[in-house]
Amino acid sequence: MAAMDQKPTIFLYTDGAASGNPGPGGYGVVLTCAGLRKEMSGGFARTTNNRMELLAVIKGLEAIRWERARVEVFSDSTYVVKAITEGWLDKWLATDFKKKKNKDLWLRFHPLYRQHDVTFHWLKGHAGHPENERCDRLAVAAYKQPDLPEDSGYQQEENLFGLS
Repeated sequence: MAAMDQKPTIFLYTDGAASGNPGPGGYGVVLTCAGLRKEMSGGFARTTNNRMELLAVIKGLEAIRWERARVEVFSDSTYVVKAITEGWLDKWLATDFKKKKNKDLWLRFHPLYRQHDVTFHWLKGHAGHPENERCDRLAVAAYKQPDLPEDSGYQQEENLFGLS
């Protein structure tokens, strides 16, 4: 493919937040590409910070309509970033997530991740990075909304792991 035929890189900034862990939680996403920008957010009545960090990445990847897009993901979640960069996800998949939480979200994430050329970058949270700060504001505002839906995946884990 000639260089001028290549699609531009998509930059995906994400953050998750929870007030209490578990508690009300939300995610924030900022996608930028070739001067375009899209923001997304959502929240749940009872969930965890790690679930929201991962869901932010999932929602961002689900919004990409190109096949084999080049995506640079920026997250302040060591849980999410190290699951990829240090191979944790591969180990969890090989053991069918034996005693691991968030299986539902990791199984939702994995095919999205595989269909694109994704690189993960860890950012220090609350360190002044404009896009990360915006994602944080989106996530916090999302969990402060009234009448939030239940996170059915977290509810199932509460039952399975006796978390309540």
